[in-house]
Amino acid sequence: MDDPPNNNNEDNVNELTELRQKLEMCEKEKEEYLSGWRRSRADYANYKNEEIKRLEDVVKYGNADIIKELIAVLESFDLALQNFNEKEAQNGITRMKDQLSEILRRRGLQKIEVKAGELFDPAYHEVVTQEESERPPDSILEELSAGYTLHGKVIKPSKVKVVK
Repeated sequence: MDDPPNNNNEDNVNELTELRQKLEMCEKEKEEYLSGWRRSRADYANYKNEEIKRLEDVVKYGNADIIKELIAVLESFDLALQNFNEKEAQNGITRMKDQLSEILRRRGLQKIEVKAGELFDPAYHEVVTQEESERPPDSILEELSAGYTLHGKVIKPSKVKVVK
């Protein structure tokens, strides 16, 4: 009769040992998962910081190509000033305007075409002044300042005089 209580005690010890092993295994898994989560969190923080730096560089140096192209226009100004006479100055200024226009056109800049008599469009025009006229109301009398789009988006509306 003494055997069954001893056997039961031995079973309890085995169960306790087994539970301790499972607990240790769970602790190890928990540490692995926690360590993996911490690494992932650190990797994400590093990635985020690298992306912020990359975006700062894009903002800082993103216009380097256009600036290099504009240097040629700047040099043309220097050349025109060194060799100044009226006819050559006019030719030089025209050439510089053409260079600059071409650079901006290649970058997506388009001038908004405005014709006297067409109707005012608030998406493309800004009314600066109004005047009485025989033309229909809200028709454009005159463009006062050119407007521009960049890749189809208005970045500077044309300033116009319209009929009251």
